[in-house]
Amino acid sequence: MRTILNSLNNNPIGFFDSGVGGVTVFEQVKKLLPNEDYIYFGDTKNMPYGEKTEAQLLEFADNIFKFFEKQNAKAVVMACNTTSAIVYERLKDKYNFKVYPIIQSVAKQFSELPIKRIGIFATPATINSHCYKKELLKHNDKMEVVEIACPEWVRIVEDGRENTEFGRQAVELKMQEMLMFNPEKIVLGCTHYPYLIDILQKFAPKEMFINPSEEFAKIIRNDLVSKNLLNQSQTSGYEKFYVSANPEKFQKSASMFYEIKDLPVLTEFQPA
Repeated sequence: MRTILNSLNNNPIGFFDSGVGGVTVFEQVKKLLPNEDYIYFGDTKNMPYGEKTEAQLLEFADNIFKFFEKQNAKAVVMACNTTSAIVYERLKDKYNFKVYPIIQSVAKQFSELPIKRIGIFATPATINSHCYKKELLKHNDKMEVVEIACPEWVRIVEDGRENTEFGRQAVELKMQEMLMFNPEKIVLGCTHYPYLIDILQKFAPKEMFINPSEEFAKIIRNDLVSKNLLNQSQTSGYEKFYVSANPEKFQKSASMFYEIKDLPVLTEFQPA
């Protein structure tokens, strides 16, 4: 088994999301593992995922997994809370690569925080699945969890409207609802939401917000180490970005967290 795993060392790691949100995860992983090769797929044609049905999400994710299989990925990071919540269990054993779902990976660590009340901001699909709440309570049944759906936030980020009055009001409305619960911490349960931190911290201290990408990156790094799957190269790896629509818009929107030097490739592969 060790020989088989070693043969995969130099294969790339895949990331996917409905758009630029997953870049917040990619950026954290690359900081920890600069010598890996990376492939990122942003399904901008079909975003936002948070409004899609389970059948649609399964089709999108399955097609993206097939794309990564053709790219010989050694691991795929579900840098999307919605697909982690809805379709991870259906796909985790279907392909010959390790799959890392963001919610299931970080929930145990969050459940061990020395707090009693935690809030979750996420997409409607993630909230309706109650995946965060179930995972947190599985590890700590005494924790109080409040879940609030933020249906407009992904589009605000993708459209670059973080600094508009509409963006501010959309965030303020949900923050007012959340603060009524008096949470000790708030999980940004969609990888797009860290793009809104400048607005969010106007209503609560920055330290109150948890960006799961940071903890998720450490978990991915540690697991790759334990499985002897790290790239042995001593030089920086390559990065390739693919999108299913609007590469220029994707490149611009992602720039808050990461500078994508080459225009993402508008691929022939486009999920349905």
